[in-house]
Amino acid sequence: MIPLVDLRRQYQSIKDEVHTAVNEAIESMAFINGPQIKQFERDFARISGAKFGVGASSGTTALQLALTGLGIGHGDEVITVPNTFIATTEAITHSGARVVFVDIDEQTYNIDASKIEAAITDKTRAIIAVHLYGQPCDIEGVLAVARKHDLKVIFDAAQAHLAEYDGNPIGGYGDAVCYSFYPGKNLGAYGDGGIVLTNDEDLAKRMEMLADHGREEKYAHLMEGFNYRLSEIQAAILNVKLKYLPEWTKSRQMLAREYGRLLQSMDVVLPYVDEKMSHVFHLFVVRLQHRDEIKSYLNDKGIGAGIHYPITLHTQKAYSYMNHAPDDFPVAERCSKEILSLPMFPELTIEDLQLIVRELASAQDKSRTQYV
Repeated sequence: MIPLVDLRRQYQSIKDEVHTAVNEAIESMAFINGPQIKQFERDFARISGAKFGVGASSGTTALQLALTGLGIGHGDEVITVPNTFIATTEAITHSGARVVFVDIDEQTYNIDASKIEAAITDKTRAIIAVHLYGQPCDIEGVLAVARKHDLKVIFDAAQAHLAEYDGNPIGGYGDAVCYSFYPGKNLGAYGDGGIVLTNDEDLAKRMEMLADHGREEKYAHLMEGFNYRLSEIQAAILNVKLKYLPEWTKSRQMLAREYGRLLQSMDVVLPYVDEKMSHVFHLFVVRLQHRDEIKSYLNDKGIGAGIHYPITLHTQKAYSYMNHAPDDFPVAERCSKEILSLPMFPELTIEDLQLIVRELASAQDKSRTQYV
């Protein structure tokens, strides 16, 4: 049995440190806005290339803090992609703004910067560009459009911890960069958590207040805010795990290279890695024919293949009010029918990969026999 993600293997290697950190956090009784949170905000911002970090209760609330902190709300439009997790668009809608979709680049599965300008109206205020699967999007392409039209830029880096663009950590680009620490992420808590990074000190202070009921001190509320604080206990866990993140990232990248070597002669489209990017492989996503049948075969053999994401957002019932047809964003729609996520986590072994690839080859042989 090889799951898509195996959190237990990692936990076994660090559990004594985690238990110590959690116990210390509990013994401190500093459960809200405590020292573990402040340390993590500083350290994660530094390693990610940003000046300031504001902890959040999830990646979703980090996005909403960024939008609200930038003053985006009712009557505004925010451009993003239809092939992301719904959290990206939920944050836009819950801020009061309207979602506007643009299609993606077929190689990277990230936003196609050349298509953004056509979606801009006089109501457009921001772009949320997603760094999907761990590969940064065309950051400079997005920023160039934003500068031309005076738009705010938020990068959704929920899957891209420690990724780099043009040799620089991605956390320092744009107005804000939002991360998730959902347990299965490259840096995962043992529950929900998130952070928003920025180089703008005023924005950081505003988001920090928004996350804590809009207050600058206990009963002094400058604005209405939210209860979007990061947990002290989760921050303690993240502080333990953060020092291992560079090592875990290198392991993911090594495993991706080995996957590529083992799969190079097979009928699959391998992940494209732009030479300007450092891909951190939150997911290892291939494209192939007869995807659903192959996924079922692998799952039956104990291989935890998955799909991220099988239903494009513009075709979801939740967004039926937008009246989009599937082919309004044909690249995203086509890719959603062919993508398959193979198991990827730092503790995988080469023997695991060899088994996965053998079973994938058997699945393809069976599908050819069945559908030719």
